[in-house]
Amino acid sequence: MPFFAYKGRNARGELMQGVLEGADSSAIADQLFGTGVTPLDITPTTRKATTPGNAAGANDSLWERLTRKKVTSIDVQLFSRQIYTLLKSGVPIMRGLAGLQESATNKSFARVIQDLRESLDAGRELSTAMRRHTECFTPFYLSMVRVGEMTGRLEEVFLRLFDHLEFDRDMRDRVKTAMRYPTFVIIAMIAAMVVVNVFVIPQFEKVFQSFHAELPLMTRILITTSRFTVEYWPVMLGAALAAFFGVRAWTRTVSGRLAWDRWKLRFPIAGKIIHKATMARFARSFALSIRSGVPIVQALSVVAQTADNAYLTMRLDQMRDGVERGESILRTATNAQVFTPIVLQMIAVGEESGSLDDLMDEIAQMYEREVDYELKTLSSQIEPILITFLGAMVLVLALGIFLPIWDLGKAALHH
Repeated sequence: MPFFAYKGRNARGELMQGVLEGADSSAIADQLFGTGVTPLDITPTTRKATTPGNAAGANDSLWERLTRKKVTSIDVQLFSRQIYTLLKSGVPIMRGLAGLQESATNKSFARVIQDLRESLDAGRELSTAMRRHTECFTPFYLSMVRVGEMTGRLEEVFLRLFDHLEFDRDMRDRVKTAMRYPTFVIIAMIAAMVVVNVFVIPQFEKVFQSFHAELPLMTRILITTSRFTVEYWPVMLGAALAAFFGVRAWTRTVSGRLAWDRWKLRFPIAGKIIHKATMARFARSFALSIRSGVPIVQALSVVAQTADNAYLTMRLDQMRDGVERGESILRTATNAQVFTPIVLQMIAVGEESGSLDDLMDEIAQMYEREVDYELKTLSSQIEPILITFLGAMVLVLALGIFLPIWDLGKAALHH
């Protein structure tokens, strides 16, 4: 997604500026409002956010800069748990951050913690200091920390953020694990087809030509395909690379990202998993926001950014717009057309009873169970498709290569 340079003022009137990544300027404005910053100016830019932590490493050697580890979600997750433990134990936050900086195994994150200490020492709030490091802390994370500061429940917020990041990471890891086997099989099939076309069929073609016999249609198709692959493989490789980078550039545009994310939800098997996993993350984040005292409109603005899917984010933003107009959450959720009837019934009960956060937690658990089932049965769903493709490939090779050999053998026996 494109980057935007912004200038704004926080609740204390301090001037804030930096660079954020988003679909468009409206999305950036929503992010800023969600973190308590009123935007003054938002302009497109090609540079990524630079932070004091990065500047601190400017004097490092070239080798250190090349091998420097990036800040990962695990670093932020462990940081959240450690901060919760320190605050709960009554350790002053400045002293706690000093200890975390010394024990940090990731030098990049140690620099971030150092900048947080310096910002707090200069009189800034923790959420304001974290906002200088948008490459580490998401808008949702920043908004939750801000809520913790306003409500005086900062330690509780950090514990909930740890649980949220743990759930999010576990969900992504399980999807990756489930897709590992089919991906390996597909790559093996493609490699086998390339080897057969480039090395095997040309050798059989020499044998067939020596007999000067008329070949079956399937054999002629295989030979023609093999010749084309051998003669024009640079062109095919260039076309594949051009298509890859072209699609990649297209998906980085606003309309392209929206179309691609919408199409992903229609994948035969993976689409259901992506949709349910995304909605589980939304429900969990929404419940966490409401329970922490975030107003519903602001919660929808912030939580929509955690969807990680432009199409679903657009739908959730439409929910927020409806709530702003005074519509009920049930009606806006129905109009969004991304929830199942059972989920809509649960939302209706939660809205009527005033326990929407509890019902959202139950919705998240229901989606998680469905995703867990889909992931466990993913291999059994994909295996028949892969076996069918493998069988078709073997059948084509058998008809194209072994049939003419059989015909030539029978002709030689007759002679």
